[in-house]
Amino acid sequence: MNVKSIEKNGNKATVVVEIDKELMEKGVNAAYLKARKQIMIPGFRKGKAPRKMIEKMYGSYVFYEDGLEEIFPEIYDGAIGNQEFKAIGRPTLDNMDISEEGIVTLTISTETYPKVTLGDYKGLEIEKPEATVTDAQVQAELDRMAQNVASTETVERAAEMGDTANIDFEGFDNGVAFDGGKGDNFDLKLGSGQFVPGFEEQVVGMTAGEEKDINITFPEDYAAELAGKAVVFHVKLNKVSVTNVPELDDEFAKDVSEFETLEALKEDIRANALKSAEKQIESTFANAAVEKAAENITVDMPAALIESELDNQMNNFAYQLQMSGYSMEQYAKMMGGDVSTMRNAFRPTAEKQAKINLTLEKIAEVEGIEITEEDLTAEYEALAKQYELEIEKVKELVNAEEIKATLKFRKATKIITDSAVAVAPKAE
Repeated sequence: MNVKSIEKNGNKATVVVEIDKELMEKGVNAAYLKARKQIMIPGFRKGKAPRKMIEKMYGSYVFYEDGLEEIFPEIYDGAIGNQEFKAIGRPTLDNMDISEEGIVTLTISTETYPKVTLGDYKGLEIEKPEATVTDAQVQAELDRMAQNVASTETVERAAEMGDTANIDFEGFDNGVAFDGGKGDNFDLKLGSGQFVPGFEEQVVGMTAGEEKDINITFPEDYAAELAGKAVVFHVKLNKVSVTNVPELDDEFAKDVSEFETLEALKEDIRANALKSAEKQIESTFANAAVEKAAENITVDMPAALIESELDNQMNNFAYQLQMSGYSMEQYAKMMGGDVSTMRNAFRPTAEKQAKINLTLEKIAEVEGIEITEEDLTAEYEALAKQYELEIEKVKELVNAEEIKATLKFRKATKIITDSAVAVAPKAE
């Protein structure tokens, strides 16, 4: 093929390329062989019509568009892939001209990688608080541990606040049951506020086997179909249970840990919480430094980069939902929207991440960051250990170029964060 002209305008490049007859014939014939199975011509069995007969009936260039699709990878490599500019996104075919001699000339446009001008990225001042652990946090962890080993006991008495009431219930609006108002064998912690205000208070005093009608008025800010309505719940109390939480003492410490005293357990909880807080602060500090470096760059951001990052984030979120048993469509509906609404919600985050990616790539270029074979091998080994796979299997699953890009980003991030200056947060 012959590249006749290249025109660059900002983040867009337009290439005019002339396709060799031999290459075009290769594509057209491939398109014909695919399409002929579905084509019927009078006098020929289905799928047996000669190409010349089909072209005579439907036009000489009937297979040209599909033919271009067949050879487009070769066209892309020659017309776009080998140029000085770096194309991003999917190129578009703006025009196709076929001369009387059958020579095809294409006009192809593509978005290109933008020019990035770095601002300050070293010595950035970033707020960094001191890691602290309060007595309340330690107590909350002790309470959680106590709840984990707490026992449940059924009691033969009237329900009290703090008890767990196992109930069957059904709600009626003017004598008609309404959607979402029914449940069987539901464990309700009295005083938890799980139900509509006034409901739990009226269960207090009921005994096992007792049935009762509870009058409730829904709040004005409730779901539209029930907001402000006075309804009746028919409730049956099946049983009353109490949770026996162990006393927080030295015996408790011995039961739930390797420590002999409660004080030693508290100190261990505090130490672990402090490590966790320090790790979180370091992560927040690093993220803030990278974001600030990205804010300092000058770039005309191509839409294709944002859309590509948006695709990545949507795909990752869809995978997380799939692990929880939901589809993207189901989740969007639960949130009161659709997939398009969710995509728009992800857009600001994608724009920020796309800008961060450009920043890290440019820093890697300016700083001359290179990834050695030792770096690559070490990362493969780390991934293999993390996912408990053989290294060769990891190499099959993860492209080496992807790992190199990740490692470059990691090293560029380290340059930013290692030089960043921690300052005390401003007083509120």
